[in-house]
Amino acid sequence: MRPPAPATAAPAVTLTFDNGPDPDATPGVLDVLRRRGISATFFVVGARLAEAARRALAERAHAEGHWIGNHSFTHAGPLGERRDRGHAAAEIGRTQDVIGTLAHPDRLFRPVGGGGRLGPHLLSAEARDHLAAGGYTVALWSAVPGDWRDAEGWPDRAVEQCLAQPRPVLVLHDIAGGAMRHLDAVLGRLADAGATFRQDFPAACVPMRRGVPGAGLADIVTPDDAGLLDPAHPRPAA
Repeated sequence: MRPPAPATAAPAVTLTFDNGPDPDATPGVLDVLRRRGISATFFVVGARLAEAARRALAERAHAEGHWIGNHSFTHAGPLGERRDRGHAAAEIGRTQDVIGTLAHPDRLFRPVGGGGRLGPHLLSAEARDHLAAGGYTVALWSAVPGDWRDAEGWPDRAVEQCLAQPRPVLVLHDIAGGAMRHLDAVLGRLADAGATFRQDFPAACVPMRRGVPGAGLADIVTPDDAGLLDPAHPRPAA
């Protein structure tokens, strides 16, 4: 008789929030995390920190032990689709300047995914080089339940996706829309299933650490020969 298969180990979940801070959603998220004793990472949009109320929320998150990461200045789209020169400094560098003293020592950066997709659309070669020169750590994801587009249906997907992996990095969004009213219940379901929560990022989701390229970085960078160049400086004909 074949011995029974070993039980799948309960996952250790890295919890992250994108696109905030938001005065309607972020306070409630922080309240839930504080009550449950969970530390997370908030990847903020730089332009939003210009508002005093939103900046105060980022400061509160930092003071309560959460990490603050960079999620571009405008969140206008994946950087691998940008053709304009200087976009890396405008989107990444400018946001890091705004984050200032709230920044994590690893200078965490999360690319805009355009719907949670992974692929070469995430970074341009210019963005890659800017991140390397600045000593950034690129933090990706592995569980995307789509809370921003399905405020009621995402909880089941979040639990399913997290329980299917040993070290999931869960992406949620502290934005208006009501999805985060289910956050406490989702965290409770995960905890009841044996999941634990960690703040660090697994190596599989970190293709660059402190500016040093790692495995998988080439998979998220648009090649220079993909046609995404500055129209003012076209590639010479072959």
